[in-house]
Amino acid sequence: MIYDMVIVGGGPAGLSAAMWAARYRRSVLVVDDAEQRNRWADISHGLLTRDAADPLQLLREAREELRRYPTVAFREGNATQVRRDTRGRFVVRVGDEEEVIGLRLILATGVVDRFPVIEGFFEHYGASVFHCATCDGYEARGHSVVILGWGEHVAAFAIGLLEWARTITVVTEGHPLEGGPGHRTLLTGHGIRVIEGDASALLGRRGSLQGVRLSSGDVIDAGYVFFSIAHHPRLSLAKQLGCEVSDEGCLIVDRDGRTSIDGCFAAGDVTPGFQLVPVAVGKGAAAGVAAAMSLRGERGASASPTPAPDPEAELAQMRRHQTPPRLRMPR
Repeated sequence: MIYDMVIVGGGPAGLSAAMWAARYRRSVLVVDDAEQRNRWADISHGLLTRDAADPLQLLREAREELRRYPTVAFREGNATQVRRDTRGRFVVRVGDEEEVIGLRLILATGVVDRFPVIEGFFEHYGASVFHCATCDGYEARGHSVVILGWGEHVAAFAIGLLEWARTITVVTEGHPLEGGPGHRTLLTGHGIRVIEGDASALLGRRGSLQGVRLSSGDVIDAGYVFFSIAHHPRLSLAKQLGCEVSDEGCLIVDRDGRTSIDGCFAAGDVTPGFQLVPVAVGKGAAAGVAAAMSLRGERGASASPTPAPDPEAELAQMRRHQTPPRLRMPR
């Protein structure tokens, strides 16, 4: 099957890109493995008119809206490989055998978090345990908070949570706190306790976290837990194409989501910037529009309508063929 564009990732960024591409009447295939980063969360925040909404319900409703556009199709599965054929098209392998072709490719593959190894983690993850202070710090206002992590970035992460938390304790999971003595001094100077021990269990039922038990048997009072260990953008397909990656491990894109590979776009958490649902929606919209407009003047997929001409290309061609004015030479 040949499409104007294949979008890998069915989260907020990928679905937003699909909608805007569809509004340009481009044929779109969304390949989705249903492994969105926030799939464990009870609610997501900050999306205008839909604050405190069920994130999976948001995606279901977005898919239903997209079904109104006859040029959008969905394929469940994991996109494992991508290559360019001799005509410059993107050939995406879905699963072990099936291949689909896109004249353009949009990567909205997101990131993968590294989780703490602690009893009861998934019982509380998405209800009282979170990875994003910006997304969920407001709900922790006035509560005691435990942060699980030990990296150099943890000091800034913990101090940022003072916007909301009543007390903060950093538990380093048995690792030494990284960043040098200045980081520990900074934390203690702001009243943040550091425990270089292991957290063994989260106590209480989902939605009502009671505390964190340490391997020593001590219990830290906590209404919320945040963890900041590591997260990795899903770059397998991008690296197969040779897309440029930043020092932070994100895909390098321009303001419209263009990567360093012609015809390949990216949106969402796999690109630099705030990792928020409304930001992902906006980045997806930009990439979808830019990818659709890049097809102007180019014959699209056979099932697609004839695209509009490319005015910039036509103007450039006219300028190349204009006869320069004759100069009058002095006698």
